[in-house]
Amino acid sequence: MQYTVIIEKGETSFGAYVPDLPGCVAVGETKEEAKQLIQEAIEFHLEGMKEEGFTIPEPASSSELVEVTA
Repeated sequence: MQYTVIIEKGETSFGAYVPDLPGCVAVGETKEEAKQLIQEAIEFHLEGMKEEGFTIPEPASSSELVEVTA
């Protein structure tokens, strides 16, 4: 499965979240660290959902870059 991950740069760190998995978040000092940590968080999140008997949601979100003139 491939889930869309949003990574945002903050003042001192990078935050990551998964729109299709509410509550699945990670924070890292670098973009690469945030990406690694969110991958681990997704695996942990899905494992917990399975253990609790929840249905694993199919990936539904996507992202696009939109070019604008500013």
